[in-house]
Amino acid sequence: MEGNTAWLLTSAALVLLMTPGLAFFYGGMVRSKSVLNMLMMCFGAIGLIGVLWVVYGYSMAYGTDIGGLFGNPFDYLGASGLMTAAGDPTAGTVDIAFQGMFAIITVALIAGAVADRMRFGSWLVFGGLWGTLVYFPVAHWVWGDGGWIGEMGALDFAGGTAVHINAGAAALGLVLVLGRRVGWPREPMKPHNLPYVMLGAGLLWFGWFGFNAGSAYAADGVAGIAFLNTVTATCAAMLGWLLLERIRDGKATSLGAASGVVAGLVAITPACAYVDTWGALAIGAIAGILCALAVGLKYRLGYDDSLDVVGVHLVGGLVGTVLLGFVATTNVGTDGADGLFYGGGAGQLGTQVISAVAVMLYSIVIAALLGLLLKVTTGARVTAEEEVAGIDEAEHAESAYDFAGGRGGRPASVDTSVVSGGSKKLEESKP
Repeated sequence: MEGNTAWLLTSAALVLLMTPGLAFFYGGMVRSKSVLNMLMMCFGAIGLIGVLWVVYGYSMAYGTDIGGLFGNPFDYLGASGLMTAAGDPTAGTVDIAFQGMFAIITVALIAGAVADRMRFGSWLVFGGLWGTLVYFPVAHWVWGDGGWIGEMGALDFAGGTAVHINAGAAALGLVLVLGRRVGWPREPMKPHNLPYVMLGAGLLWFGWFGFNAGSAYAADGVAGIAFLNTVTATCAAMLGWLLLERIRDGKATSLGAASGVVAGLVAITPACAYVDTWGALAIGAIAGILCALAVGLKYRLGYDDSLDVVGVHLVGGLVGTVLLGFVATTNVGTDGADGLFYGGGAGQLGTQVISAVAVMLYSIVIAALLGLLLKVTTGARVTAEEEVAGIDEAEHAESAYDFAGGRGGRPASVDTSVVSGGSKKLEESKP
C-alpha cells in the first residue's frame, strides 16, 4: 500500500508540472507581447481550480451520485472526513490531490484558444464557472460511482472525454462567442519563441506519465502498459505529423514536432491501458495526421482558435476515444473490452461515440453561454487598442522582454529632456 501511495503522490506532482509545461508550450506560440498573459492564464488556473477543487469540486465529482449527473457537493465539502492518514490511500487526501491536478490542467488547456484578447479577470471568472458547471460534473459522468457515462460502459482510462474533448469543445464554444483577434487571419501571428514550445512539449510529455500511468492507481503492470503505450503512441504521432508536413509543405518543423507530441499524448490518454502495441501505434499515427490536418480548418471555417486547442485536443480526444471502439482489447489484461477489430462487435464503438458526442455538445453549449454572459457583463475582451499594443501591458503592466532596460519587467521611463536635448545636439552636429 505504501508503494502505491508513493506512486500516486509522485504522479500527482508530475501532473501538476504539466500545467507550467503547458504555459511554456502556449507561451512560446504567442507573440512576444502576449507571453506573460498566457503564462498568467495557466498559473491562474492552478490557483483558482486548486481552491475550488478542495472546497467542493472533488465532492461534485466523487460524492454520492445524484441522478448520474453529479456527486453531492456537501459530502466532502472542504475535504471533510477525508483529512486522515488512515485507511485506503486512494480514497482520501492522496486521491483529492491527484484528481485535482487533472481539474487544473483541463481548465488551463482552454486558455490557448483565447490567447491575445481575453481579460485576465474574465478568464478567471470563466474558469471558475466552467469548472463548476462542466468539468466537475463531467468527471462524475466518466469516473464517479453512478456517473452515467461510466455506467454505460464507455472506456476512458485517463481523460480523453473528461479532459481533452471537454476542454477542446469549451475552447470552440468560447472563441465563437469571443470573436477573432485584431488582424486575424490577414496578419501573420507566428510563434515568438520556438525553444519555449519545444521545452513545454517536453515537460508535458514527462508529466504525462503521471497523467496516464498514474491513473492505474498502483505501481503495477497496468501502470507499465499505460506508460509504454504513452511512449509508443506519442512517437508515432510526432512522426505522422512531420510526415504530413514534409509531403504538404516540403519541410518538417519544430512546431510540428512539438504539436505532434501533444496530439499523440492526447489521443492515447483514454486508451493507454486498453490497447496493445499495434493499437497504440495506430492511434498515435492517425492522431498525428488528423490533428495536423484539423489545425488548418480554422482558416476555412473562420473561427480564431489562437493556439489550436480545437485541432489538437478536441480532435485528438475524439480520435483516441472513438478508435477505442475498434482497437480496444482485453489481451492486455485490464478490465477493458474488445473493440470491433478484436471480435467485440460494434457495441463498444457505439458507446464510445455516444460518450464523446455527449461531452462535446454539453461543453460547447455551456462554454458559449458563459462567454455570452461575460461579454455583456465584464466585457470579456481587452479593447482593440490594448490588443494591438499588447495584452501583457494592458492586463499586467509588465513585459516579458525588457529591451529598454527598465526594472521589474516594466518599460523604462523616458527622460524627454534628454531625448530632446540629444536630438538638438545631433541636429547641430550635422554639416
